[in-house]
Amino acid sequence: MCAERTAITKKDKVCKIRYRGGVLFEKLTFIHDTEPHSAALNMAFDEALLLTADRPMVRVYHWAQPAVSFGYFGKYAPIAASWPGRAHVRRMTGGGVVLHGEDITYSIVVPIAHPFAQCSARESYCKFHGALAQWLADRGVAASLAHAPEGQGNGVCFDSPAEADVVVDGRKIAGAAQRRTREGLLYQGSVQGVPLAWRGDIARAFSEVFPLRDFTITERELAGRLALEKYGTPMWLERV
Repeated sequence: MCAERTAITKKDKVCKIRYRGGVLFEKLTFIHDTEPHSAALNMAFDEALLLTADRPMVRVYHWAQPAVSFGYFGKYAPIAASWPGRAHVRRMTGGGVVLHGEDITYSIVVPIAHPFAQCSARESYCKFHGALAQWLADRGVAASLAHAPEGQGNGVCFDSPAEADVVVDGRKIAGAAQRRTREGLLYQGSVQGVPLAWRGDIARAFSEVFPLRDFTITERELAGRLALEKYGTPMWLERV
């Protein structure tokens, strides 16, 4: 999941903020989804939460098999040819190609009525990754935000840091993609090269209060339909 390659100017006050853990949301509902799901169902759960959430939420999830996700405008055929042994899924968010299975994959949903949903894409990316970099630093990882890149990269998200991606010694370890709809903001992120045991604590990067809950029956039923009728279909997967 890669950021759009837009420059962050001096006028963007958000990037002057000193990030500290727990400052983005007063409360963030946490779904620690420990059950491995198919690639299609993982994407479906994210959209189901976007469609139904009435408060900010973070979800951390697992993959039933190694997978590769790619952005909404990505081309399926070359991706399938390059990673034939993985499950393939198109995200509803943008960005590049991300390999999953040994990463911490998470999503954040912010309903449209919440003030944070009114942030620009540039602002939200910088805020989320600034908080994530601080969370990693608190765990001994010397993380920082990347500067504007030179060139356009190769489309493989973690090979080509975009501005405000999280890097360690110049190597990208966290990226994300986002989508805004009339329901709110969906932010899908991946952290790679860190202990997977940290999954259960990632909510702390974004809020000091994160009550834990499971999916509701409505969310499960909606996700099941979206996986069957959208994310698991050739019409969606191969649309470009």
